Amino acid sequence: MARPPAKTQARRLERVRSSPQFDGTSFSNPLAVARGFKPGVERPTLRDFLCGGERRVPGGPLPVLDPMLGWQRPPKSGLRVTWLGHSTLLIEIDGRRLLTDPVWGARVSPLAFVGPKRFHPPVVPLSALPTLDAVLISHDHYDHLDRPTIRALARTPIPFVTSLGVGALLEAWGVAPARITELDWWESTELPGGLTVTAAPAQHFSGRGLNDRNATLWSSLHLRGPVHSFYYGADSGLAPHFADIARRLGPFDLSALEIGAYHPAWGDIHMGPDNALAAHAQLGSGALLPIHWGTFNLAMHPWDEPADTIFRRGTASGTPLLMPRIGEAVEPTRIDVISPWWRAVAGGTATVTEAAAAAAAAAAAAAAAAAAARDIPEGDDPLETMPD
Repeated sequence: MARPPAKTQARRLERVRSSPQFDGTSFSNPLAVARGFKPGVERPTLRDFLCGGERRVPGGPLPVLDPMLGWQRPPKSGLRVTWLGHSTLLIEIDGRRLLTDPVWGARVSPLAFVGPKRFHPPVVPLSALPTLDAVLISHDHYDHLDRPTIRALARTPIPFVTSLGVGALLEAWGVAPARITELDWWESTELPGGLTVTAAPAQHFSGRGLNDRNATLWSSLHLRGPVHSFYYGADSGLAPHFADIARRLGPFDLSALEIGAYHPAWGDIHMGPDNALAAHAQLGSGALLPIHWGTFNLAMHPWDEPADTIFRRGTASGTPLLMPRIGEAVEPTRIDVISPWWRAVAGGTATVTEAAAAAAAAAAAAAAAAAAARDIPEGDDPLETMPD
């Protein structure tokens, strides 16, 4: 791993030490968060982690749409978001395109041969993405910061905006320091075209190994263009900071909030569907796009439980939801009736009509054919074949 230049390291260390979020040893949350499992709730056992459970992975291929033809046309409303799986979003806002937490690798793990593996292939090859104005990295966890993907993107001129301290990893993986902007909470940077990116609080943690717990900052991110406003919640537990974000940065046209990979024992650092609805209520405006589900098995619940829960409860409460299929582009001003597509996947949670099942089977067959036609990257090497 290449070492960042000494001057860059010194500037970064000085900024880290002066951050209000840094306690002299590591970064911390404004509210006390237990290190490890949340006290007072039932903890998952080693058996829970190792022995699997009911429907933690889909029973069949997921429908994956190809968005590339649609990307050739500008969004009618000026704001369009394509869900590429988990927390990876292609955001088109007021004439600019940004990519959040890109993960093209096969596994989210320190090892290429073990760890949570993709449910579906990447929606498009990394080299087929439209021209990007920036890549946004919220924090350093493996399901948000993917080394092979970053090493491939490092060979392009795309700028990166990330949380304070994370730039050291980007530099080590080949991203030039001049292309990296690191933000503390409530700091902003302006991109060409009048688009402002602001780092905002999140209640979470960081670390990729045994000795770097909370050595870098974690953030949510807000995009403000001349016309539209988009909030990317990244990873966070439910806390009062959402109301503060609404006061400082709102109103929002659309917010993307995590719903998956949750457990009562992780209640301070992840939300799940019920707390995502509560966080959206604190944000107080715009539509809600659920993310952080449907791509990796990172928890003990059924793979589709977060989606089905927020669909049922969000619909009952009148929450304006956007729940696209993987690869589907959506615009918050054009909300249609939601089709719970995940129920048609083998091993789903409900009976569907014959027509819906046939449509899902056709989509699944197409997804399987797409998966066979292109390799899912393993480790570092495959993605490094991406052209400059």
